[in-house]
Amino acid sequence: WIEFLAKDPATRSNTSVCLVLPQLDKAQVKELQKMLEREKVALDIGSYRDAPPGLRIWCGATVDAEDLEILTEWLEYAHNLVKSSSSKS
Repeated sequence: WIEFLAKDPATRSNTSVCLVLPQLDKAQVKELQKMLEREKVALDIGSYRDAPPGLRIWCGATVDAEDLEILTEWLEYAHNLVKSSSSKS
């Protein structure tokens, strides 16, 4: 349900992690981003303007591993919620 944008592990960043959500379309990804912001889980998490729709997560030294674990749970929850709400439409 979630993948690295960079397919080659050698080109993946450890600090600015870029992810795509292949099961969601552009509008659904935007909805997921808005949900995370509304719930104060993540701000400015959207991919760069020229990149495919997805997420960009700062994972540098200033971020606690526990916070990333919590974010991961939120990402899965939000993904499932957005996906299920669109299938009901």
